[in-house]
Amino acid sequence: MESLFRKTYLRPFRAADLVVAAGVLALLYSILHLSKALAIPFHPGHGPGISLSPFLLPYYAGESLLRMFAAYVLSLLFSLVYGYACAYSRLGEKLLIPLLDILQSVPILGFLSITVTGFTSLFPGNLIGLELASIFAVFTSQAWNITFSFYHSLRAIPEEFQEASRLYRLNPWQRFSQLELPHAMGSLVWNSMLSFGGSWIFLTASEAITVYGRQVELPGLGSYLATAIAGGDLRSIFYALAAMVVVIIALDQFFWRPLLAWASRYAADAEDADAQLPASSILTILRRSHLIFWFQRTFIFPLAEQANRLAVNLFTFRSNPAPAGRSPARLVTGTAFAVLSAYLAYRGLALMVTIPAPTVWPVFLMGLATFGRVAAATALSVIWAVPAGVYIGLHGRVSRWARPLAQILASFPINMLFPFFTIVYLRYHINFPFVGSVLLMMLGTQWYILFNVIAGAQAIPEELREAGAVMGLSRASRWRDFLLPAIFPALITGGITAAGNAWNTSILAEVVAWKGHSLTAFGLGSYITTATGRGDNAALLLGIVVMSILVVLANRFVWHPLSLVAQAKYRL
Repeated sequence: MESLFRKTYLRPFRAADLVVAAGVLALLYSILHLSKALAIPFHPGHGPGISLSPFLLPYYAGESLLRMFAAYVLSLLFSLVYGYACAYSRLGEKLLIPLLDILQSVPILGFLSITVTGFTSLFPGNLIGLELASIFAVFTSQAWNITFSFYHSLRAIPEEFQEASRLYRLNPWQRFSQLELPHAMGSLVWNSMLSFGGSWIFLTASEAITVYGRQVELPGLGSYLATAIAGGDLRSIFYALAAMVVVIIALDQFFWRPLLAWASRYAADAEDADAQLPASSILTILRRSHLIFWFQRTFIFPLAEQANRLAVNLFTFRSNPAPAGRSPARLVTGTAFAVLSAYLAYRGLALMVTIPAPTVWPVFLMGLATFGRVAAATALSVIWAVPAGVYIGLHGRVSRWARPLAQILASFPINMLFPFFTIVYLRYHINFPFVGSVLLMMLGTQWYILFNVIAGAQAIPEELREAGAVMGLSRASRWRDFLLPAIFPALITGGITAAGNAWNTSILAEVVAWKGHSLTAFGLGSYITTATGRGDNAALLLGIVVMSILVVLANRFVWHPLSLVAQAKYRL
């Protein structure tokens, strides 16, 4: 017994243990130090000043990362609960999924000023309200994609696995923890990477925003960049770009790559998944550390066992047949939701009726102009991303280095590059409404198409690839009869998310400025930006409603039919 104790708990320290201990202490100290910013007094126009000293960039980067991970934790919890309800609730297909589609279509940056005003009014005099508003903006940019991913993973569980869970009489918690969550793990991690990287633009935009003519700022990389742009300080802009590159690379090495390598254990073909993923030295260190082993045996495993017993007992009790009729909890929840929806609709209508009728139709014309730019940005992204994605997906050696590189590039907040594009546009007199703003939208749009096409190409069965090679098809026939049909479902998925991102990006891409010179494109994005700057809530709400209507119509009459065609004719 004593030898077993020594073998289990008194293993000698390794170098990996020193690295893990130092990393944990540094992480805890950083979180405690960064959390002190919540106690800083704040009033619009008189909040904490943003210094352009490059020595403060690590502090600003840490504050931004803390907001990003807080929003990601909330997004993950929301996705697991909402996605599960969508997959198994009777109202899932009829109400929850359409509601999620509408929420995904609402322009996040459009109602940012409203959420900032609401949260700051709840916590006057300190930064907590503004922090919550920034985290909420990032949450709304991450949650929808992760939720759809989890929902589709649940719906795609093979029937034989479902039958096995029924045969072994697993209760809902056991089925969730032993079948559903492991089956969705790979998709959750990949879509978390995409959502996390794509939300940087919303974080940097929410850290520095003009509300009622006053600049509202949070300490972070976004506010640092906004201050540098306002002062025309190119050196500080380069410092911000360098810091952002370091942060993205560090996240890839220390968080996402170990998480991907760990999640590969849940793949259907674990050996094939491990072969496609890059090695993670961080995960290797964690696996070799005796401290991690001791912490798991002492704390994690006992706590997990107790939580599992509690969940099993709870879900076993909940799985007993309920009496006929609606439960009181469900009735109260439904009534509260209906009352809240009616109240918000009433307030929105009361605000909308104050808008003069002659000013409404020009807003729809602006929406059509922005719709044209969104369509152009999506089409131009398809032109280059489809051949590039197919090439990367079909060539394993290229995919091993090209996919991580593309992930790092996709994580970069594109609004940090806008000052340099603005300088080029002003110097060479480039047509901004027809060319410049479309290129700015493409900076964020193209990656969604590229990643989905790569995934679609990698999913083509090897026997189909060999059959295409044996048939000796010409290049045109190979693309028309084989490659494009095979990647069509993935291309449609990428197009939907890319178009949604382009609509949000239009709020930033239709108005750019540099040293007192501004470029403005006639469109809905510039209309929302102008309304936000002058604090015109009625005009802001009108712009959000018009944009939401156009996005929902595009989804209903363009993307939804294409999705049905992809599922019916081109699903492998």
